[in-house]
Formats: sequence, structure tokens, C-alpha cells
Amino acid sequence: MNLESIWHGQGAAPAAMRAALWPLERLYALSMRARGSMYDASVLRASGAALPTLSVGNLTVGGTGKTPVAAWLARRLAGGARPAIVLRGYGGDEVAVHRALNPGIPVIAMPNRAAGVRLAQERGCDVVVLDDAFQHRRLVPTQSVLLVSAEQLERPRRLLPAGPWREPLTCARRADIAVITRKSASSMGADESVGALRRAAPAVPIAVVHLAPHALVSATDERTLPLSELRGKDVVAIAAIGEPDLFARQLDQLGARVHLVKFRDHYSFTNDDVRTLALNVRADAFAVCTLKDAVKLGHRWLGNSRLWYVSQRLVVEQGAEHIDRVLTRVLDARASGTSRAG
Repeated sequence: MNLESIWHGQGAAPAAMRAALWPLERLYALSMRARGSMYDASVLRASGAALPTLSVGNLTVGGTGKTPVAAWLARRLAGGARPAIVLRGYGGDEVAVHRALNPGIPVIAMPNRAAGVRLAQERGCDVVVLDDAFQHRRLVPTQSVLLVSAEQLERPRRLLPAGPWREPLTCARRADIAVITRKSASSMGADESVGALRRAAPAVPIAVVHLAPHALVSATDERTLPLSELRGKDVVAIAAIGEPDLFARQLDQLGARVHLVKFRDHYSFTNDDVRTLALNVRADAFAVCTLKDAVKLGHRWLGNSRLWYVSQRLVVEQGAEHIDRVLTRVLDARASGTSRAG
């Protein structure tokens, strides 16, 4: 039984596994609470960065659309600054995705985020987007953006290892803005998520963005097709991402007949994996993945079928003024030569 099945599965077996993990969940919760209290009391020291920084992170293990949102925010900053993206670089796929989405923006993979910011400064950048940094409290960001998935808020919020939550929703109070992302959730579901977030963190401004499927793009030659091509077609959906079922649900909403082949997040596909996947797709069917998987599969794809990925369009549905304010504060910190906005 994989983690996704344990976390979200129905029936006696997943419930029994979650019950068995409950003591570890409580231990994890206590350790995270103790760590947070030590940072709040300055027992554990945090320092500023060499450049103004915009931290982008989440409360869960994947599934919030963090990489495309961080890339979009970096692109917004590039209108008035020279940004870099600094991330830990786990698995390598997120680095490749950032470089594909923003070819002109330096991407620095370094576990030591402070050193990564200094390297960005040496390369001539003047602001930094920190990808996946909400729990990285050793570095104090200029502004902090927390992403919360509307789909994840529809389910029980269990902490690791019994669920995907790294921290409880009340920790959203540390953020300068909370952005609810929705993929397959309805607008009504997003509104309900806003209510849940407001109850947990009343003082934090909230925005809502829709990560909407935009087009089918060939993973090998950038040929594009409209999403309407999927209606009524057999689709093999390949997903090595957080919340792969949400990707399948998006394709289903587009009218496709979906067969999901899922792997763990950041999975490194072997040559045998690629061969098996490609040969099991009929020539008249579609093989579809996300950009995160296309950067690993596209140059290795075999067989009669073409591999496509679904490009995304980010639509701000609520709270655009709050996002603008956060970006302005980072740019103001750059102009004033400080790393923390007031």
C-alpha cells in the first residue's frame, strides 16, 4: 500500500494503517510545535538574507501547484528587478521545470538557502524567490507566500506520517499572504476553503488562483493541440507528482477516458519504465503527463504514440491586490537596499 492510499484511501485497510501511524503523527506534531516555539522565542536563531526574498511554500507534501506559482511570481518580479529562483532541488525535476518556464531567470539548486541567495547576488541578481521555503525558518524572508490547496482542504487534515500535512492550518498565521490554489475544485469549493483559512488565520490576507489546463504541448517538439482533442479519447495519464489523482480528475473533467499510471513524487524513471509506458499506449490513444514529468520523459520517449504534457494558465480569481502588495514590498526592499520590508 503506497502513501497516497494510506493518506486518502477508503475502507478498513487504510483506516487501520492511519490508526497505527497515529502515535507517530502525535510525536511529529509535538516536535514541530517545539521547533516553532523555539524559533518564536529566538532560542533557534534566524537571520536575514543577502537580498530581498519572496518565500513560497506550503503546509503539505506536494499538491498545491507550488512550482508554477513560484515561477509566475518570479516572472512578475522580473518586470522591475533581476530575480533568481533558489530551491533545494530535490529530485532535479523542479529545477528543470523552472528553467523551462522562465529561461531567462537563473535557477540555483542549493540546500543551504542563505548560500544560494549569496550566489544569486554574485550572479548579478537583486531579488530572490525561495521555492519551498515556508518551513525553512533559519532564513527570514522579506515576504512569505503560503499556498493552500482547495482540494486538500476538502479532506481530513492529518499530519505526517498519517497524512500529507507538514504543519496544521493555523501555521498559516506566519505568512504575509495565503494563496488558495484550485485545480479540479469548483469555485464554490474555493470559497469554502477561504472560509476555513479565515477561521484558522484571521489576520492573513487571502487570494485565490486557478491553475487551469491550457493546452496540450508535445514533450518533444513543442507542437500544440487544443484540450478539446481529449474529449472522448482514451488517455494514459502519467504522473510522478504530489496528488496525481487531481491531475487525472482534471483530464476527466475535459471529457477524456483516463487510465492513471502514478508514481511517487519526484520519481526517477528508469529506461524500463519509459519503454513499458510508451509501448503500452496505443497509437490512437494519448499519453499525457505534466511538465514536471515531461522534462524527464520527453527526450526518452519511444513507441508509436506521442507524449504530451498539459500546460497551465494561472488565473487570479480573488485577492489580486494582496498579491500585488506583496510583490511591491519585495521591490521596495530592493530599492531601499534592505532584505526585510516594513
